[in-house]
Amino acid sequence: MSKNDRSKRKKPISSYYKIEDGKIKRTLPTCDRCGPGYFMADHGNRYSCGHCGFTRYKTAKNPNKASAREDYSSD
Repeated sequence: MSKNDRSKRKKPISSYYKIEDGKIKRTLPTCDRCGPGYFMADHGNRYSCGHCGFTRYKTAKNPNKASAREDYSSD
């Protein structure tokens, strides 16, 4: 397997969901613009949609340091 083949592997669909108390729960948020079925990628301090480019910044854990701007759109 070449280096290019390894980098193009897709994440299995089962990793986007987990089962808690007999119910299915999504592990990643869905895109607000694209709707259900388009999961946002986790990039540490933000979530990003690979389909439309929408970016949502994660909220700060310390409420004293919370920024005024939580959501950002690339438009």
